[in-house]
Amino acid sequence: MSWLQNKFEKNFLITTVDYVFNWARKSALWPMTFGLACCAIEMIAASTSRFDIARFGSEVFRPSPRQSDLMIVSGTVTLKMAPVVKRIYDQMPEPKWVISMGACSSVGGPFNTYATLQGVDRIVPVDVYVVGCPPRPENLFYALLRLQDKIDTMTLAKKPTEVRLQPDMVEDFKRQIRIAQSLQGPEAEAEAQKVIAQQQS
Repeated sequence: MSWLQNKFEKNFLITTVDYVFNWARKSALWPMTFGLACCAIEMIAASTSRFDIARFGSEVFRPSPRQSDLMIVSGTVTLKMAPVVKRIYDQMPEPKWVISMGACSSVGGPFNTYATLQGVDRIVPVDVYVVGCPPRPENLFYALLRLQDKIDTMTLAKKPTEVRLQPDMVEDFKRQIRIAQSLQGPEAEAEAQKVIAQQQS
């Protein structure tokens, strides 16, 4: 249905089709089998019979990004892992959604270091953030409910997802870290002021 996107204004026909498509999309979210750190244990626990993620139609964890429409980023995203996360996201077909699960994937958590990406939303657009360290399965279920509410507001007349950040942000971040590591003393201060001036302009 990609030929429909951005072609028509919202009308009665599109609204009716929207209802059917959104119902199908929100009732069968297939997450990617993908975990990075301790939050992944809670995500795995959510699929057990005690919590039963199948109630939300999301029990089919797919082994391939080509078959997934939901990425649950559960855990710390390091700079070494960031390009892999971005590549997996790019391989997922449209429409696709992202849940940032836990403090580490949302804002870096307690790891305010040169090796940790301070928020996965620097490389992929995030639809729902889950708080906690680690969040319980119930928190993940609440995020799924909020995502289903978001899918309900979608329309075929507009593209479902769009990258809200520049693709070169990770490279800029890495360059700033290399500058901080290689320079010391007044040279580092001058270079830091130069980087800050570039960001403000």
